[in-house]
Amino acid sequence: MRAVDGSPALTDTAAFVRQLPKAELHVHIEGTLEPELAFALAARNGVQLPYADVDALRRAYSFEDLQSFLDIYYANCDVLRSEQDFYDLTHAYLSRAAGQGVRHAEVFFDPQTHTQRGVAFEACCMGIRRALYDGAAELGISSGLILCFLRDLSEEAALQTLEEARPFAEHLLAVGLDSAEVGNPPAKFARVFRQAREIGLPGVVHAGEEGPPGYIWEALDVLEARRIDHGVRCLEDDRLVARLAAEQIPLTVCPLSNVQLRVFPTLQQHDLPALLRRDLLVTINSDDPAYFGGYVADNFAAVAGAFDLPRHAIAELARNSFRASFLPDPAKARYLDEVDDHL
Repeated sequence: MRAVDGSPALTDTAAFVRQLPKAELHVHIEGTLEPELAFALAARNGVQLPYADVDALRRAYSFEDLQSFLDIYYANCDVLRSEQDFYDLTHAYLSRAAGQGVRHAEVFFDPQTHTQRGVAFEACCMGIRRALYDGAAELGISSGLILCFLRDLSEEAALQTLEEARPFAEHLLAVGLDSAEVGNPPAKFARVFRQAREIGLPGVVHAGEEGPPGYIWEALDVLEARRIDHGVRCLEDDRLVARLAAEQIPLTVCPLSNVQLRVFPTLQQHDLPALLRRDLLVTINSDDPAYFGGYVADNFAAVAGAFDLPRHAIAELARNSFRASFLPDPAKARYLDEVDDHL
């Protein structure tokens, strides 16, 4: 918990939340690039960042909306050049995640952000994948890697990326769709998601963050999405909410991100309590934690404080994270037992 007033109750809650076993299902590995590592990689690769120092870069992390964030996010990605860079980035995330109670992580990456700069698909994919393997051995974090297509590019570009990914399909868990949502509906990517399913890669889709509930319908009906990333605008459509609840389609909600990107003015105005009251399968995640002020346990602690959640409700959110994962049922059962043991 980033902001604690020193009271025993808050301190105890923060410790409980941090140690609580949990899965993270919505984290962009490029969004875990802390300013210190960005400058270290810039020095390694001879890249000149447009900021005087780490503090100046961190001060730039103030955003008006999703696009203002994406502008700096993509600019910082320029420091990622080699397989080792992607390995170091991923290893740094896993080390932090382990300290926040993460037992399983399903990690997004955006290969088009890198291949369009001349970085080989293999370098980013295998650098991340190698670190995930080591994370299992060294930190006890199981994981999967989700290839995300950039929705503000064409479907033809996404299809080309899927072709590049085919030789590495065994290293991938699923495919996703992210980047600038408004004006880029999920249906635009019908062919690429169909072809991904044909090679055994299910789909998850960012929808209903800035885009309307209709985008969530498209994600489900056209792309056959297994999870909806964000999805907070579903409450504008009662019929959609009924479907999400009946089918227990997971929503990977990112509270601190939603506030930083002005989806909600304050955390207290977030619709998380309403989502929970409607029996939706809600999970808590960090999205791009280097930019949005907190990793996954920080998000748990923030919502616990904002909505005065009791421990059993916090634990249920952790259980949801495992239920919503792509883990096989026996592994889910083991992790659910860990949550119960923690209580």
